[in-house]
Amino acid sequence: MIDITLPHNGWTPRPHQRRLWNYLRNGGKRAVAVWHRRAGKDDVALHHTAMSMIERPGNYWHMLPEFTMARKAIWTAVNSHTGKRRIDEAFPLELRESTNEQEMFIRLKGLGGHSGSTWQCVGSDSVTRGSGIGSSTAGIVFSEFALANPSAWAYYRPILEENNGWACFVSTPRGRNHLLSLYNHARSDPAWFAELLTAEDTGALTPEALAEALREYTALYGLDQGRSSYLQEYFCDFAAAVLGAWFGHECKALRDEGRIVEVEALEGQYVHRSFDIGVRDDTCVWWWQMQGSQLCILDCYSASGVGIEHYAEVIEQREAEHGWLHGHDYVPHDAKVKEWGTGRTRVETMQSLGLRPLLVPMASMQDGINAVRRTLPLCVFHPRCEPGIEALEQYRREWDDEKKVFRASPLHDWTSNYADSFRYLSQAWRYAPSRPVEERRLTTGFVIPPPAEPRRGSIQL
Repeated sequence: MIDITLPHNGWTPRPHQRRLWNYLRNGGKRAVAVWHRRAGKDDVALHHTAMSMIERPGNYWHMLPEFTMARKAIWTAVNSHTGKRRIDEAFPLELRESTNEQEMFIRLKGLGGHSGSTWQCVGSDSVTRGSGIGSSTAGIVFSEFALANPSAWAYYRPILEENNGWACFVSTPRGRNHLLSLYNHARSDPAWFAELLTAEDTGALTPEALAEALREYTALYGLDQGRSSYLQEYFCDFAAAVLGAWFGHECKALRDEGRIVEVEALEGQYVHRSFDIGVRDDTCVWWWQMQGSQLCILDCYSASGVGIEHYAEVIEQREAEHGWLHGHDYVPHDAKVKEWGTGRTRVETMQSLGLRPLLVPMASMQDGINAVRRTLPLCVFHPRCEPGIEALEQYRREWDDEKKVFRASPLHDWTSNYADSFRYLSQAWRYAPSRPVEERRLTTGFVIPPPAEPRRGSIQL
C-alpha cells in the first residue's frame, strides 16, 4: 500500500495565500480572490480541489475563459520551480483511475465504496454552446474570471446551490467589469470571502523582478499602455485600460462624464433595435432612440441557442413593459441569405414575426470600428445596459504572442456579439426615422404606415 499525502508534493500555502486557503478548507462556499500575476491563485485552487475530491466524491471543474486557454494555462503548464506539470503536483498519478489528455479529464480511484471523483478543465466559452449545462458539479474554480463569459456564473450557480457546492473566483482585473461587480458584492456579503492583493501586499516578487516586469511591458506595448498593463497585472488596478481595447478611451470617457443614467424613451418616437445575428444562434440586441443631439441607449440583451422567435417575444415584452413605440430592426447583410431547412431568409422570418428589419449599409470592419468610436461620445446609456458596456470596454484586438504584435482582427469571445451589434447601431442611427409619418387607410380597412422617406445611404428591403 502506498501512502499519499495531500496537499501533494510537499505543497503548503505561502503566507499571503493562507487566508483564502483557510477559508476554503474550513468549508467556505464562495470566494473572490483578486490577486496579482504570479501570486499562485491557481495553485491554491488546484490543491483545494484535490482535497475536496477525496473528502466529497463529485464532479469538479477548473474553468478558464476559453477551452484553449485552459489547456495552456493549467493542463500542460509546468511549474518552473519543480519542473513538474501543475496537475501532476495537485492530483497524484497514484490516485488516478484514468487520465484523458484530449478532454483534459481526470478520474480518481473510488474510495470507501464511492465512485471516483472527476476533475476537468473547461472553458466559459462553452456556455454559449450549452455544453456542460445540467452537469452535477460539486465545485468550480473560475480562473481569470475577468476575461470569462459572465453568463457562466449565472448558468452554474443554481447547480452549485442545489448540490451545496463551492465556487472560487480567482483573477487579475481587466477594467471595471463583472469581476469588479462580483468583488464589491463579496465585500458586502458576510457569506463571501473577498480579498485584493497587490505585489506590494504579498511581497511575492522582489523590487528587481517588478522593475524588470515594468521594462518588459513598456518595451512590448509602449510607455503608456505598458505602464497601464503593469499596474493592472501587478497592482490590481481596475481603472487601467484593457490591453488592446478598441473602445477603451471612449468607454472611460463614458464613465468619467457620468453618461450612465436612468434615461427614458420619449413618447411618440420610435425605439429602434440593432441585431447581431451570429453563428451558432448567438444573437445580441440593443434598443436605442435619438433624442435631439444625443443617442439614448435604453437596453441590451444577448442569448444563444434559441431562434428569432425568442427575440421577438423579448422585444414584445420589453415594449409592453416600458411603453416603447415599435421601431425598426437593423440587421447585417447576411440576414438576407436563405437558411437551410426553411428556404427563407432571416429577414423574411423576422417579418413574419412582426419585426421590421432593414439592412445596415455595407462597411468594412475598420469602418464599423470607426463608426462606433464616433458614436460613443454621443451616447447616454441606461444602467440596465451595463453588461453591454462591459463588453464594449473589453472588446479588443487579438494578440499574436509569437510576433509580439496586435493583429488587425478582433479577438472573438463573449464580447463580440455585443460589439458587432453596436457596430450595426453605429452605422444605422443617422438614417433611422425618429417618428411615424402620417398614416393612410387602404381600401382593405387595414391601417398601414407608408414607407419612411428614404435617406441617403440607407438600403430598403
